[in-house]
Amino acid sequence: MTAPFSLPAQIQACSAQDFIYTPPAAAHNARHILVKPNLGYPEPHPATVSPAALRQILRGLRCVAPEAEIAIVEGVCSAVSLSEIVQIHGIADLLDEGMQILDADTLPTIEYPNRSPTPVRFKTMLAPAILQTVDCRISVGTLKRTHLKGEPLISASLKNLYGLFPRAKYKARSPNSRGQLHRPSVPAVLQDVYGCIGHLFDGSIVDATQKYFSKDWKPNKGTAIDCDRVIWGDDLIAVDRHACVTCDEPIPDYLAAIEHQRSP
Repeated sequence: MTAPFSLPAQIQACSAQDFIYTPPAAAHNARHILVKPNLGYPEPHPATVSPAALRQILRGLRCVAPEAEIAIVEGVCSAVSLSEIVQIHGIADLLDEGMQILDADTLPTIEYPNRSPTPVRFKTMLAPAILQTVDCRISVGTLKRTHLKGEPLISASLKNLYGLFPRAKYKARSPNSRGQLHRPSVPAVLQDVYGCIGHLFDGSIVDATQKYFSKDWKPNKGTAIDCDRVIWGDDLIAVDRHACVTCDEPIPDYLAAIEHQRSP
């Protein structure tokens, strides 16, 4: 077995078969943990997180928080319901009696203020109130490169948080997506996403067992490319940056913009 190698900002990475999750400090002996996995589509990894990686993440959390209530929270991005997606991917088989799956679109919501000194579009954003009440929050993304208006868009653990925002509030032409979060652009709105709820997250994982490439905007109808890496740590921005470096993807400008905003 090859041991995970250490990277700056408490980032770890290893091959998918060697992945043993080490949760952040906030998870240890926590009473309530929220896991937000990328499960928004009925298609398999890398359109969604692989069940093998999610199993290891839940095992790691259970090891450090044996009594915790663990909520797996997702809001889908398609016409297929969350319950159907859960069945398609066999997610229920990964859960113990202290874990439950919650549809983000059905949860009570509150307004989260944008902590960024220069909001791009949203001074506040509506998201599930449960984010305020849990002891630990974990984002589990996949690594995707799509293209919008000819420009590449890298999606990982930060973009994964789009699924937490209610479609009833943020839909545009399609009721199945969150089109309002694409204006003026996804890279711009992601800065607001971090300022409103991204900063709350205690841990981040990018399942890059395979990475995803699409020549257009579709985040579930592209090419799967073997990468055989899982990257994780305590900071969404640092994890996403290292996922790009590790898997030979361009580092998106929105990461640098967020890093600049949160600089002292």
